[in-house]
Amino acid sequence: MSASGEAAGAGAGYAPHPYIGGRSAALRALAAWRMRWPGAPRVVALTGNPGSGRSRVVAGFLMLCDPEYRKQLPVDDLDPATVPPDLPAPVVPDVRGLTSAQVLWLLADHLELAAGRATDVFAELGAREEPLAIVVPDVDRAGPVRAAGEPARLVREVLAPLAATPTVHLLADVPRELAAELAGALPSGQVQVIDLDAPEWADPEGLVLHAETALAPEAGAPDLPYTTDPAARRELAEALARRAGGSRLTVQLAVQSLFAHSEGFDPEDEAQLPATVGDVLDLHARRLGADPQTLRQMLAPLAFAEGDGLPVELWRPLADAVAGRDMGRVLADGMLLAAPFVEPVEAPVDEDDEASGPEAPAEPAVRTLVRLTHPALAAEIRSGLPDPRDTQTKIAMALLEAVPQQDWSRADHYVRDHLAGHTLDAGLLPQLLVDPGLFTHADPIALRTAIEAVPLDQLGAPARTYLRTAPLLTRSGAPADMRAALLETAFVEDDLQPYAEALHGLGLDLPWRTLWSVPLAGVASVAAGSLPAAEEADPAAPGAGRRPVVALVVPAGTPGSRAVPAADRPESEASADQGPSPAQPSTATALLFHDLLSPGYVEADPAQVLRPSDEERAAAPYGLSRGSDYLRVWDRASGDVVTALISDSPFRDAELTPEGVLVVATERGVTARQILAPAPAPAPATATAEAPEVAAPTVPAQAAAPTQAATAPAGTTSADAAAHGRSHGPEGDHS
Repeated sequence: MSASGEAAGAGAGYAPHPYIGGRSAALRALAAWRMRWPGAPRVVALTGNPGSGRSRVVAGFLMLCDPEYRKQLPVDDLDPATVPPDLPAPVVPDVRGLTSAQVLWLLADHLELAAGRATDVFAELGAREEPLAIVVPDVDRAGPVRAAGEPARLVREVLAPLAATPTVHLLADVPRELAAELAGALPSGQVQVIDLDAPEWADPEGLVLHAETALAPEAGAPDLPYTTDPAARRELAEALARRAGGSRLTVQLAVQSLFAHSEGFDPEDEAQLPATVGDVLDLHARRLGADPQTLRQMLAPLAFAEGDGLPVELWRPLADAVAGRDMGRVLADGMLLAAPFVEPVEAPVDEDDEASGPEAPAEPAVRTLVRLTHPALAAEIRSGLPDPRDTQTKIAMALLEAVPQQDWSRADHYVRDHLAGHTLDAGLLPQLLVDPGLFTHADPIALRTAIEAVPLDQLGAPARTYLRTAPLLTRSGAPADMRAALLETAFVEDDLQPYAEALHGLGLDLPWRTLWSVPLAGVASVAAGSLPAAEEADPAAPGAGRRPVVALVVPAGTPGSRAVPAADRPESEASADQGPSPAQPSTATALLFHDLLSPGYVEADPAQVLRPSDEERAAAPYGLSRGSDYLRVWDRASGDVVTALISDSPFRDAELTPEGVLVVATERGVTARQILAPAPAPAPATATAEAPEVAAPTVPAQAAAPTQAATAPAGTTSADAAAHGRSHGPEGDHS
């Protein structure tokens, strides 16, 4: 199939696709892929220059693939070879803003796979009896951080394994360099690269039709001599298409520029017609009597914006920083100058608890963002700057200055969630990663993505601690106070106590304070008790000078341990409300004693250790229950969950003392946490509280996963819109 097929289709009297307006050769190839014709490739990589219309082709094709949407199209008027069979819609994940791990688990959840690891996903797909069609648009927009290179990671970690799975039929819209990488990993007969700018796939007549339609009054064009007169409209459309060299984006922006300000435009003068996206910017500025450099300075903050766009209130301070002067008047008077290139976006504000400090501003549920109309326009503006990294540095510094008194709980959502992306691009991120407030309040998925893009040897100790804790933060969707609590423990574990203490000064209600942590592998169980402070003290007297300790059952030969006969070992004596405790392995024949309330091992005779009495246990304000990968501390009086704990290392044992100290042994070591929640009134000593049946943890073991991937056509190719409506989704760490 080639561009000659376009003319053949038109000569046969077939109507063009109403949304695409051409590209019949590409549509025929995609229809053959969907039909699985003999000889048709199993994998198709659709590529082209930025602005060539890849997204539009995929969207138009999906209109034909969706059984409901195709009923709205004049299918009988189209070339039959461009119309795919009436099959169930393919799976269409919306990868925009998602990490490769999120995309993989989005697919797994939609397909209801039982996989628990990434490799299991591909194995389970390979075991299917029926072929599975997957369409992945907008790969170039993947990832929450632009400079982190997520599109390449998505291709290597998700799309390439999918393409190598025989039961998967894959269509992906990818940048040209990634299309070559994806195709190079497969036998030639299984993959086809459709480059929309290559001669065999180019559609010059379709571009003329695209321009002619955009200039028509029926499409909303103003009444001008070259829009109302069909002959003049056709002549201008041909000139625009010829001059643009195949770029749909250049034509579209040129038309929008003319509609914004047509005065002084001469359609007969081809020098006034743009050849590139950059030409559109410069010609538009000159037609309005402005300096093209001023227009680019206005738009530069939007060209570097992360996420869905820049909050409108941040536009001016960032423009001031880029230009090195006050841009207030320029922006106020320059909306006509910027109008063809920007669009507003109404974005929901994440209201979980992000700004949970005592002086956090009350923000509206919806806020206005502004962004450039196309990523290729942003790339053109960035590349046209004398020093893009210097410009990004100025933007990052301006954002940092916008944090009120460096209190991240009061910072704008955009600043705390995306400053890491800006500083990564400026080469400054490692210097930023020393602030516990940022670690707590920044969106953990975006921050983790940015940090992972920095070589490990360039990261300081706090950043490395954050990086190892990040899977817990992203997996659980924890609010800010629980993120701070998880980080506080991690800092203690890594011997970074000043950072742990700083988290207690953020004004958040942390559920615990970590008292100590020891990196001790092989602990089979823990048992809290007490030692008499002096030999003459009466060990049976309640509270008479006892020293709280915890006994750790460890493998024989552990340094500092005391070998003890099995009959003399202290038992966990876990109550019913504490859940089951792992059985002590027969090889664990040694004990270590550690102070319960402060760091340091204790020399002790096991015979002198007193376990809490039944009366003390019954009077304790808290109970402990245990799930497969979490612990819950609950209020005995009300049955309400006080806090919950998840770990990046499997639990071995846990005990909650009557004083509210939670001692937890994992495969990494042992940690003691003092529960800080307000203690309820003590229960009567004779009462025995049972664990509540339905108390939900404040930190779920796994955030709810998306339930389905949509198969919406056209521009709504979201695999799960809900995944984009929350800042913390299933990150993909299912370990």
